[in-house]
Amino acid sequence: MLLAIDIGNTNTVLGLFNGDKLVTNWRFETDSNKSADEYGMLINNLFTFEGQKMSDVKDVIISTVVPSVLYTMQHMSVKYFHRRAIVVESGVKTGLIIRYDNPKQVGADRIVNAVAAYNKYHGPLIIIDFGTATTFCAVTDKAEYLGGTIAPGLKISSDALFEKTAQLPKVELEEPGKTICKNTVQSMQSGLIYGHMGLVEHVVAKMSKELSDYCGGKEVKVIATGGLATLISSGVACIDEVDKMLTLEGLSIIYKKNPHLHNRQATDPSVADNWNHAE
Repeated sequence: MLLAIDIGNTNTVLGLFNGDKLVTNWRFETDSNKSADEYGMLINNLFTFEGQKMSDVKDVIISTVVPSVLYTMQHMSVKYFHRRAIVVESGVKTGLIIRYDNPKQVGADRIVNAVAAYNKYHGPLIIIDFGTATTFCAVTDKAEYLGGTIAPGLKISSDALFEKTAQLPKVELEEPGKTICKNTVQSMQSGLIYGHMGLVEHVVAKMSKELSDYCGGKEVKVIATGGLATLISSGVACIDEVDKMLTLEGLSIIYKKNPHLHNRQATDPSVADNWNHAE
């Protein structure tokens, strides 16, 4: 089995694959203060609850936008799975042609999402990930990753309203059902949710035009993923598909593209010479 780990700024998502099949998945809060042993025990408990055996895991693959947690998870992989984890970074085969000015600046999560989306839906594509940040990525019909747009996510915007104002409260991220609101909580929900929907529609409209022109007028498909994808997609017409497991599936695809990195056994958890580099 393959354990795929996506470490985000807010949440870490795990997926357990048996071949191409996603057997189960888990989500928990990313905590840079946790040790490798704490993460190992947490993952052990999750496996036990689902009736899975950690000994069945033959490989581990990690993507992350949180460098401070990467070493911890690599150490955890060695100690608890006896495998040196594959890290999605420069040098790992993805099947994409990266057209970014500096490819090393592209977040691993954006690349992993693009790999999965292109494999499932082909191109041209816009992939929107509703995470801590809301990211928009453009991929051509020839598997070229062109770049995209990064905006504050809904949770960041909500937290900023609460933290930077004296009297505004924290609110649940849910639709109030109207924009002419008669109380502060609903007024904030309206601004956050409907404002974000408007942002999505405007960015997608502009990006679709640019991407379609680049691809000779071909129709652009829009795929959404991330924890808040369903909420936002319910109020916009520009999203064609919501695919919550896109990142995990992308990790599985990248794993298959890199057989030379499979089954890297590691019995000594103190050996970390090249953990941060693809071999």
